[in-house]
Amino acid sequence: MKEFNLAGTLRSEYGKKAAKGLRKQELVPCNLYGNGTNVTFTVKVNDVRKLIYTPDTQIVNLSIEGKECKAVVKELQFHPVTENILHIDFLQVTEDKPVTVEIPVQLEGHAEGVKAGGKLQLVTRKLKVKALYTNLPDRIVVDVTPLGLGKKLQVADLKYDNLEIVNVKTQIVAQVKATRQSAQAAAV
Repeated sequence: MKEFNLAGTLRSEYGKKAAKGLRKQELVPCNLYGNGTNVTFTVKVNDVRKLIYTPDTQIVNLSIEGKECKAVVKELQFHPVTENILHIDFLQVTEDKPVTVEIPVQLEGHAEGVKAGGKLQLVTRKLKVKALYTNLPDRIVVDVTPLGLGKKLQVADLKYDNLEIVNVKTQIVAQVKATRQSAQAAAV
């Protein structure tokens, strides 16, 4: 899994008025939770852009005024109109305690149903995975080669070492839908 370095400074003032003032200074209010820790700090907006605006899930090496720790982004809040970053919650991770994060799905292979005229659809773009942070992959690679026309691949069909997929077992990950042309070819 990719790592991202981020430096922050501790916050001394709290509340809506203080947070609004921080945002005017191009700072983002943040919290760090986990392992009995609750730290409030700020980071620069430009420092977190490459962390937030990417499809990848990353381990964050946080440095808050000299104290180092590893964390993952737990929650993001955006302004409903301007879409500016309002707040970030980080969850501290350790090597002995599993963490639940969303990992992007990547389809691999050429489905049998596509060869028959169907259309492959990626239904679930991210899956929630529970694992030690050292075992988290960059992407969950799903082989769609055996998928036939009209067939679906569900979460229950996926098996990975050292990972537990937390999503509902009946949730569809990918499917091959029949197109008009494939339906007409089957009727003839």
